[in-house]
Amino acid sequence: MTTTAATGAENSGVHPRFAEALRDLGIEDLARQVRRFPEATRTAAEAAAALGCELSQICKSLIFARDGVPVLVLMDGASRVDLELVRKELGADKVTRAKADVVRETTGYAIGGVPPFGHRTKTRVLADRSLLGHDIVWAAAGTPYTVFPMAPRDLVGHAGGTLVDVRELTA
Repeated sequence: MTTTAATGAENSGVHPRFAEALRDLGIEDLARQVRRFPEATRTAAEAAAALGCELSQICKSLIFARDGVPVLVLMDGASRVDLELVRKELGADKVTRAKADVVRETTGYAIGGVPPFGHRTKTRVLADRSLLGHDIVWAAAGTPYTVFPMAPRDLVGHAGGTLVDVRELTA
């Protein structure tokens, strides 16, 4: 599958809210690096295959509910979030996956296109340290058809994230 680099947010298919976030952060030139796919890449595996990169180079933006309050977890595409570790990190009684309507209401984006920043509402952000294993990671740019590259530390910084260890360890 081929991808094309965009020439600007207006031509890239970048979600308007995400394009606005790029401007607000002073990194609007990043829109030129957005890749647009002819077919949706709603999963990390689909995005990695389309880009020809390692699955762990995909940054998943996942919304969970902490005692009913949304929280964003940034995780590498090859790993799963350990809900118990998230619960402990947040000091919560209960952490669950947010339903699709909560994801859209909280972020302004549909599942499969949620970027790590530029959301409708401000949420707490946890970023798993596994993202730091790469020079560049790819994250959704507001639609299931678009992704952008960024250094992991910059991505976590723009998202206002706290680095944590919430990756599910395999036995």
